[in-house]
Amino acid sequence: MLSEFVEKHKLNQSFIDVAQAWYEPLAQAILSHYIGAKAPVFIGVNGAQGSGKTTLCAYLCQWLEANGVAAISISLDDFYLSRRQRLQLAKDVHPLLAVRGVPGTHNIPLLQQTLSDLRAGQHPVVLPRFNKATDDCTLPLQTVRQPRVIILEGWCWGVAAQTEIELAEPVNTLERIEDADGRWRHYVNQSLATAYQPLYRFMDKWLMLKAPSFDCVYRWRCEQEHKLKAAQAGDGIMSDHQVARFIQYYQRLTQHCLATLPARCDWVFELDSKRHITQLRERG
Repeated sequence: MLSEFVEKHKLNQSFIDVAQAWYEPLAQAILSHYIGAKAPVFIGVNGAQGSGKTTLCAYLCQWLEANGVAAISISLDDFYLSRRQRLQLAKDVHPLLAVRGVPGTHNIPLLQQTLSDLRAGQHPVVLPRFNKATDDCTLPLQTVRQPRVIILEGWCWGVAAQTEIELAEPVNTLERIEDADGRWRHYVNQSLATAYQPLYRFMDKWLMLKAPSFDCVYRWRCEQEHKLKAAQAGDGIMSDHQVARFIQYYQRLTQHCLATLPARCDWVFELDSKRHITQLRERG
């Protein structure tokens, strides 16, 4: 299974050692939790951009499927609002909301309905798709039937809203110049508190891929964009310079995640600057 997975996802052979040492024990723990559950099991996964969430979740699903458990991985990214919807939001609320990523730029009603349908498990569920190369929603949609383990991953998934004191000072040039009055970050924070946090109750377990600091995110995100460029064309693909600006939208909440989320997660993979796992911390 591992060799096929490495080939399918175009991974380095060293992934096999990582999977055997770290990912397989985690998959076994998820399987043990599933065995005692009557309803579908939901696993929430958090990690900074480029931390390896997608690969980890794909492996967990394949391992579970190989062990007789129907599983799917869903990305919060696939619930982004369309480009047209974000442009309207930028016009109505704040220009920075034209850019996908932060809370407030996802279709939360659709996400809530999707999670509810998956938990009910009574009929096929259609999952949306978002194309980052074109920066817009896309077809085809994916139809899934009664998965027993649902893994939902996202860079801000699981994080709590900040306090007014924490919102007061800008964290980078983008906020200081383009959000001088704090209107954008307050809207993002309010969206997080009222729309995203209530959905966390769907999750039975939480996992985090914890970057050593936000400084690593630029390099990791550039690597992601280079792979995207090699795979497909589209005007949504960014240059390294554009990535440097883009990640400033994420900086505030990524740093907030790193500081606050580990204590609330069931499993935390500590990463070094090269994305190597150095430690697994488990909650009680």
